[in-house]
Amino acid sequence: MICPKCQSAALSVIPAEIRLYRNSPRTLSHPPMTPSPDVQVCLDCGWSEFAIPGPWLSAGWLRSLRQTAVPGRAAMSS
Repeated sequence: MICPKCQSAALSVIPAEIRLYRNSPRTLSHPPMTPSPDVQVCLDCGWSEFAIPGPWLSAGWLRSLRQTAVPGRAAMSS
């Protein structure tokens, strides 16, 4: 894979621990969620990205209590 920012091939995968907090009045008393994604880091420019593990997404932990529509690409560019 190549870095999308600087086009370098010097990428490294680093295990990480990330805390996710729900931001809703009904869930303020919930403890943070701590998925353990791998973070991919460019060793030249510092660009990084991570993905939430599939089981966390399929369990619905990150979904809002009230479903909201996600604007499409066309709506964002106008």
